[in-house]
Amino acid sequence: MLKEGVFLGKRYEILGRVGSGGMADVYKGKDHKLNRYVAIKVLKSDYRTDEVFIQKFLSEAQAAAGLMHPNVVNVYDVGQDRGLYYMVMELVEGITLKEYIEKKGRLTAKETISISIQMVTGIQAAHNQHIIHRDIKPQNIIISKEGKVKVTDFGIARATTSTKTISSSVMGSVHYTSPEQARGGIVDEKSDIYSAGITMYEMVTGHVPFDGDSTVAVAIKHLQEEIVSPAEEVPDIPYSLECIIMKCTQKNPERRYPNCQALILDLKRSLVSPDGEFVNMSLYSNDTTETVMMTPEELERIQGRGYNDDDEYDDDYDDDYDDDYDSDDYDDDYDYDYDDDDEDYEGGGDYEADRKKKSDVDPNTKKIMKILMIVAAVIIAFIIIFAVGKAAGMFKNGTGTTQTETTTKVKVPDVRGMTVDEATTTLSKKKLGIKIAKQEASDTYEKGTIIRQDPEGDSKVDKNTEVRVVVSTGKEIKTVQVPDVSGKDENSAQKALEAKNLVVEFKSEYNDSVDEGKVISTDPAAGTEVKEGTTVTMIVSQGAEKATVPTLVGLSQEDADAALAAAGLVTGSVTEDYSDQYEAGIVMSQKTKENKKVNKGTTVDYVVSKGPKVEKVSVPGLGNMTYDMAMQALSDRGLVGNGTEEYSNVTVGYVVSQSAPEGTMLEKGSTVNFVISLGPKPSEVPENPDNGNGDGGNSDYTEGQ
Repeated sequence: MLKEGVFLGKRYEILGRVGSGGMADVYKGKDHKLNRYVAIKVLKSDYRTDEVFIQKFLSEAQAAAGLMHPNVVNVYDVGQDRGLYYMVMELVEGITLKEYIEKKGRLTAKETISISIQMVTGIQAAHNQHIIHRDIKPQNIIISKEGKVKVTDFGIARATTSTKTISSSVMGSVHYTSPEQARGGIVDEKSDIYSAGITMYEMVTGHVPFDGDSTVAVAIKHLQEEIVSPAEEVPDIPYSLECIIMKCTQKNPERRYPNCQALILDLKRSLVSPDGEFVNMSLYSNDTTETVMMTPEELERIQGRGYNDDDEYDDDYDDDYDDDYDSDDYDDDYDYDYDDDDEDYEGGGDYEADRKKKSDVDPNTKKIMKILMIVAAVIIAFIIIFAVGKAAGMFKNGTGTTQTETTTKVKVPDVRGMTVDEATTTLSKKKLGIKIAKQEASDTYEKGTIIRQDPEGDSKVDKNTEVRVVVSTGKEIKTVQVPDVSGKDENSAQKALEAKNLVVEFKSEYNDSVDEGKVISTDPAAGTEVKEGTTVTMIVSQGAEKATVPTLVGLSQEDADAALAAAGLVTGSVTEDYSDQYEAGIVMSQKTKENKKVNKGTTVDYVVSKGPKVEKVSVPGLGNMTYDMAMQALSDRGLVGNGTEEYSNVTVGYVVSQSAPEGTMLEKGSTVNFVISLGPKPSEVPENPDNGNGDGGNSDYTEGQ
C-alpha cells in the first residue's frame, strides 16, 4: 500500500486509498501538472513480476485509453515508476449500481430505463471503438453524485475488428456472463448486450435470474435454463420493458438486439410508451440448439475451467470506494441525460388485460411446439441425408460407412508457439476444445505460449475432441546475489539492482550517519541469494532526524533547559534583560523560533527576564551628619536609611560609617545602613569628664534618643 505524499511519474501525488480489487489498488490522487484530482489504479505487488497480469493490466489501459465519453470512466495516462505499474483515470465520486440496488431493494421501471440508457450508451461507445467489455455488471457501473452513469473496469476487455471477433477463455462475473462466454465460444457485442439485460433484470427484481452453490452451477444455468420473465415477480412492470429484458437475455445471440443503438432506441420508446408492442421478438434461427445443447465433452470442459469468484477481475472501486459518501444522497436526485419528452406513467389498472397482448399462446404450448419443430427438423434432416447417401451409393457396401466416418474427422492444427487465447480461437474453428495439461519452463518458447500438444498437429481426430496442451512458464528462473548498494545514491543503486533483474521498491527512514539520498541497506541484505525478479526493498536515508524547537517563552530557566534536552537540543547563550511583561527568572524570548525543524544537537539561545527596569540613584556621603541629617539626605535621594549605634572616637551623635560608599548607584527604594557614634567606650573616659558643659559628659544625642 502506497503512503500519502508519494509521487508517481514525478506528477501524480497519492492522497489516500479509496478502493481495492482483485489485482490492483485504487488511490485518490492529484495531477500537479493539470491541477486536478484523479483516480490512480496501481497493480498489486503480488503481480508485478507476473508478465501475464502485467499484460492484462496494460491491456485494460490500452482498451480504455481511446474511450473519451461521458458515460465511460475515462483513462488519462498509464506508466511505470520504480517497479510500480499504474493507470490514471477519471475520479468519479459516487456509488456503484450494485450498492444502489441493494439499498433500494428494486428500482422503479423509470429508474431502470433511465439508468440503462446511459449504461448502454457507454457500452456503445466501447463497441464503436471495436472494444468488447465482457464484464458488464452492476459492480462495474458507477452512479456519480450528479446522477451521471459511467461504465468502468475494462480489465478483461478485448479489442476486435469490424469483421472478426476474438474468442477467449477469460470469464467475467459468472452471474452476468453470456452463454457463449460461459461456453468458451466466440464473444462479440451481443455478449455485452446479454450482460446488460441481466443487469436490467436485477434492477427490476432486486436479484439475478440465476444463482447456485458454485460458479460452475450458475454457468450451466446460463447455458441450459430459460430465464423466467420478470413480470412473474413484478406484475406491474411495463410490457415494453419486460420484452426488452427478455430480448437482451436470449440464449441464441441471433435473437438479441443486433447492436446497442437498437437497444437504446427501444429503451427511449419505452419511456414514452411503456405498454407499446414495438419490441421485435425475432423467430429462432436454424441453429437454435447450438447454444442450448452441450456435448459431454463441452460440459466436462466447462466444469474443468475452475471458475472462482476470487479470480475474477473485480471492479477496483467495489471494496471501499464509497465509504465517504452517503448513499441517501442518491435516492431520487438523478440527472439523466436523455432528450425524449417522456411522460409519467403509473403501473396497475387492468393490467391482466394488457398482458394478453403479449401472447395468445399458453407458455407450455409454446414449449411443446418448439420441441415438435426441433424434432421435425431433425427427422427431415435424417431423411435428406439418407436420400442423398443412398443416391450416392453410400449404403451399398462397407466403403460407404468408412466415408461417413471420415467426414466427422478434422485435422488438428499445430498450435505450438501460440498463446492459449490464439490456440483457443484456432481450435474452435475446427470444433475442437482445449485444456491446459500443465505448465513447465522452456528456453525455446516464450512465457504463455504452447510448448507441445496432444494430439499432435496434423493428426486427424473426431470433432469436439479436447486438445491437451503444455504451456511455457518462460526460461528457468535463475538466482542472483543481491549487490551491495549501501552508500550509493538512489538512482545508481536502483540501476545496480535492476541490472541483476531484481524489482526495486523504496523505503525511507532517518539515519544520523548516512547522508540524505544515500542508500542505508537493502532487504534482503546484500549478498543474499535470491531468484531473478525478486522484489528488493531499498532503504534510503532521509538524513539525520530533525528535532522540533520547543516553546521556551514563559518557562523558568530550569524548565527551559529541560525542554531543550527532551527535544535533543542544547542550551546555548542565556542572557538577562529587563521586562515589564515577564517576572524575573522567566524566559522572555528565544533566538530560534518555536516549532522550527532543526538538526538534533543544535544550540538554542534565550533571554531571561530581570523584571521591570528600576531607576538608580547615587548614594550621598553621610560623614559629619547627625542621625536626622543622614535620614533626610537618603530620603531626598529616594533611598531608605537604617541607623545603628556603636562606640567610636567620632564625636557623639555623628555618622561613623555607611554600608554603601558615597557615589554608589542603587535602585530607588534600596536601604542604606549607617552607624551613629556613641563616643569612646566608658573604660576609656576619665572619671567625671568635663566636656565644658557641666553636664557630667552626657551626650545631647543620647538624651534626644
